[in-house]
Amino acid sequence: MGPADEALWDVALPASPGRPPGVTMAGFSDRGRTPPGLRLIPPPAVTLALMFGPGTLELSDGAARGSVVAGLGFGTTRVRQAADFACVQVRLPPVVAGAVLGVRPAELGGAFVALDDLWGREAARLAERLSETPSWEERFAVTDAVLARRAEAGPAADPEVAWAWSRLVRTRGLVRVERLADEVGWSRKRLWSRFRARIGLPPKRAARLVRFDHAVHRLVAGVEAARVAADAGYADQSHLHREVRAFTGITPTAVAGEPFLTIDDVAWPSSR
Repeated sequence: MGPADEALWDVALPASPGRPPGVTMAGFSDRGRTPPGLRLIPPPAVTLALMFGPGTLELSDGAARGSVVAGLGFGTTRVRQAADFACVQVRLPPVVAGAVLGVRPAELGGAFVALDDLWGREAARLAERLSETPSWEERFAVTDAVLARRAEAGPAADPEVAWAWSRLVRTRGLVRVERLADEVGWSRKRLWSRFRARIGLPPKRAARLVRFDHAVHRLVAGVEAARVAADAGYADQSHLHREVRAFTGITPTAVAGEPFLTIDDVAWPSSR
């Protein structure tokens, strides 16, 4: 990331991990610096943005004002308009997201959905509590309590699906679907069906997203595209180019400078 005075957002991090397994969060304040047209890059997680205070954030699909949930692999969405917003952004592993959100990630369809549509009045109450809470650490505690309560009350993912997702993440998307199926003792067809129903993407597409995430962060770190392609398991540099375009709409050279990615090492250090 560039000098601190060039950063688009002030970022706050919680002092300790949250209770739901694998869930991470960070606090963002833009102070009026988020430019219209900012490109959002999909991480290998379901994203929950808990907006609070008087500011606003509107996305290019026109469907998102206030707190939103972004499905896994949400595509090339941009910021249409931002006005001095603040939010707690939460990244939910898809195997946990169904319990926390009350809907399976597959039901989100890889799109942005207003949290009001999922949680009803509870979404507004949480935004009010976050607005009234004076410090980031207290906001993280409020958010963690809500997430933990919902995670405990919601249904757990199939252990085989949870294991398969964890294996994809640990291998950075390089394990083959056939091997995953063998390791969980399922047929490939059954793994495809159950994984897609619970996670929101079929296993191969999920592996591509995980591998893409690793690759683009290597590009942001300044590693040459040819080296990234080889290390991340792409057939060649052209293959990397096609995958980056498929997930972002831009080239590997351009994606390396995207602010949404360059802030990641600050906001999500444990995921790198």
